Amino acid sequence: MDNKAFTDKVKITVKAGDGGDGMNSFKAYKGKPACGPDGGDGGDGGSVYIAADENVHDLLAFRYTSKYFAGNGERGGTNKCFGKRGEDVLIKVPCGTLVRDAESGKIICDVYDHGEKICLLEGGRGGKGNVRFTTARRHAPNFAQKGAKTLPHTLILEMKVIADVGLVGFPNVGKSTLLSKISAAKPKIADYHFTTLSPNLGVVQYYENSFVVADIPGLIEGAAQGAGLGHDFLRHIERTRMICHVLDIAGTEGRDPLEDYEKINAELKAYSEKLAALPQIVVANKCDCAGAEEHLARFRKTYPDARVLAVTALSGEGTKALLDAVWSLLETLPPAEKIPSDEFAFEEADNNQFEIFKDENGAFVVVGGLVDMLCRNVVLSNPDSMAYFQRTLKNRGVFKALEKAGCAAGDTVVVGEVEFDYIV
Repeated sequence: MDNKAFTDKVKITVKAGDGGDGMNSFKAYKGKPACGPDGGDGGDGGSVYIAADENVHDLLAFRYTSKYFAGNGERGGTNKCFGKRGEDVLIKVPCGTLVRDAESGKIICDVYDHGEKICLLEGGRGGKGNVRFTTARRHAPNFAQKGAKTLPHTLILEMKVIADVGLVGFPNVGKSTLLSKISAAKPKIADYHFTTLSPNLGVVQYYENSFVVADIPGLIEGAAQGAGLGHDFLRHIERTRMICHVLDIAGTEGRDPLEDYEKINAELKAYSEKLAALPQIVVANKCDCAGAEEHLARFRKTYPDARVLAVTALSGEGTKALLDAVWSLLETLPPAEKIPSDEFAFEEADNNQFEIFKDENGAFVVVGGLVDMLCRNVVLSNPDSMAYFQRTLKNRGVFKALEKAGCAAGDTVVVGEVEFDYIV
């Protein structure tokens, strides 16, 4: 994979399909032009799904395709035929992708396990055909319901690497070299800063067991505020169960390894208290260089409670003891968990939609998404529920629309299963 093309955060627009309109039609035979209603329901709109796929490694594809619209439902047909349902949309993302609402920033879901499939948006309901509005008093309804319209929504997809161990440290301290020695990963390695421009994952085989290590691009002071690579990669160690803090213990870059240790921990804490609280093993690297022994003694004296292991990643010396220590610690830690979702619901357009028709008996019939919502939520035998019903009709402008359509005091109004005489 081209590291420069690595993409781990994108913004996309999604929209469920609109419901198809119901059909308003009547059977007609030779010599009998109107033999009763036969209009079918419109098809439901397609839904938008998101799924975790272990074969997808980053969010690069979303740079080129950022709109994902499901198909609209087809209009209902004659002879009581239903319209065809709209095509669903399936968005495949890497395992461990967080989905946020762009407007509020709230977490909608964490698509974590391979094969996990989550419905983000349900398609709009198809409108009812005129045959659905026949009653004992209404034999020939000359109207049908329009399909529910849906709204587009903007989402943020944020990839968070799933790994057991995160390697952190300043640039050029030997994280990539260490990863190449303890796993089969082959990260790009060179003697200059920011060689690693994307998280490198390596699977470490430890006897009959294995665990995943993530080499996170080098942090610098101010990373938590976005300096350097900053926030772009700190998110990738939020899921890790523990941290291996790699130090250039010899100070070959002209920095003091003790100051490096303090600065990196300060950046972790500034970004996330949870991150700073993860168990750490300090990997004192470059022990074969001049000055390493002196700095290592200073470090142990200054931080007597720190777990410190001396290694030389270039030659592999000390890596066996490091793996023993890492596995021993991992066995005591709980497995990584999904990030919990926030309480969130998309605003749907159909709950405000309504239409008014006048049937052959002179009654005013209100249909639409608003009526469907009321039918689901109103209990006819409950006074409080009926008060909510009346209040909703007033607040959503139904009464004003009825008067505009010519409804006067004493006229019959039908809303779903509720029939009442209009009172001014």
